[in-house]
Amino acid sequence: MAIVHLPSTLRGLAAGTDRLDVGGESAGEVLRRLEREHPRLRGWVLDEQGRLREHVTLFVNEERADLAVAVGAADRLYVVQAISGGALAEPSRGDVSVELPDLGRMIQLAELLVGTKKGLFVLHGKRGGAMEVGVRAFAGQVVEYAVFDPRSELYFAAVTHGQFGPRLFFTDDPAGDWEQAEGPVFPADTGAAVTRIWSIEPGEEAGVVWAGVAPAALFKSTDDGRTWSLNRSLWNQPGRPEWQAGAGGLCLHSIAPWPRDPARLAVGISAAGVWRTEDGGESWRWGVEGLVPRYVPAEARADTTAYCVHNLRRAPLRPERLYMQFHGGVYRSDDAGASWLEIGGVGTPGGLPADFGFPIEIDPLDPDCAFVIPLAADVDRVTPEGKLRIYETRDAGASWRPLGRGLPDRDAYLTVLRQAFCRDDGDPVGLYFGVRSGEVFASADGGATWTAAADHLPPINSVRRGR
Repeated sequence: MAIVHLPSTLRGLAAGTDRLDVGGESAGEVLRRLEREHPRLRGWVLDEQGRLREHVTLFVNEERADLAVAVGAADRLYVVQAISGGALAEPSRGDVSVELPDLGRMIQLAELLVGTKKGLFVLHGKRGGAMEVGVRAFAGQVVEYAVFDPRSELYFAAVTHGQFGPRLFFTDDPAGDWEQAEGPVFPADTGAAVTRIWSIEPGEEAGVVWAGVAPAALFKSTDDGRTWSLNRSLWNQPGRPEWQAGAGGLCLHSIAPWPRDPARLAVGISAAGVWRTEDGGESWRWGVEGLVPRYVPAEARADTTAYCVHNLRRAPLRPERLYMQFHGGVYRSDDAGASWLEIGGVGTPGGLPADFGFPIEIDPLDPDCAFVIPLAADVDRVTPEGKLRIYETRDAGASWRPLGRGLPDRDAYLTVLRQAFCRDDGDPVGLYFGVRSGEVFASADGGATWTAAADHLPPINSVRRGR
């Protein structure tokens, strides 16, 4: 399967995405199959005679190509809008492009959504560089999480008001008016009430959006987040009365859809482990084999349900692979979350300095590449030795290396929360994270170099890419 990258102007014609896996032995065959799978694209890239349009340029990996060029598995096809006269215009805000030598350097702009203890901050600026506050919303209120859904082009913000509890809002313009969603709220017969909205995740079907809340529950919307319903099957799990809360409460914070398969989904719960469905949420299976809850006495581990997942991410190009940051341990699963292998390697050459932490991310183009931000320990939740470092593996956890050029390397005792680290879909991948002391750091080269993108913000709860 080749990977086709579309310009943002065509994203709305291809189910709201700008990167698709398409089969074919040549570039032309791939593009023709792309049109069959996404009929709204017909006529945009190829003309009615099946030729590449005059103002469209095609690259295979980093080489300019024609339709006859052979392609293989994992080759990347870039559909680029050619600019008459040779000059390149700046892409629209949030467009993530690839540097191609024949076209010169493209200016890449980014938008970040930063949820803080005192409102939502929408940052704009050059990808990987300094950014400015473009919008502030929900001033004085706790924004737990904010995210952009490229399919509906809606922004979502999970807001917790100190007196009036959690609410979910959405808008198509964060500088304009926000509308309150109908939910997520528990049905009356559950006897429960939502205390915090932890995560909003676009699904794989048109209109479907997922939400994870505390107390640990999964909600689903089928109308782009406007109304919500409780997933009863997960809520009614027989062992739920024995589930234990972590320090942040009993929360469902991680939602990992399976690309192009709406029936398959995995969620992470603190502190009740990984739960997986293969029938769209009608039934669920527990996935904790191989996880070691060190905080539970050894003699009690066989019977415990207290598996404190901190974060869960799925590899887009190898969806059966998941990475997890656990409460003490970094793990990988190669069987869709049924079993887990510890990969932190603390105390060994090439291992992590510590394997406690909260966020984890994956390079969307390399399932062997993941990133973590270690903290010293559960009793000392700051960066080890006062050095702020991202750790990267490119061999699925067999070894790790620190990435810190441009990050503070002394007297930096910082904390990064589970939702405050994200990536974009660039090549190389862009990485962004925020710390509780109010700084946001950005990298446009896969973590090799870093820039202080913003500072002096309130304590940061979440960082996600915007439009």
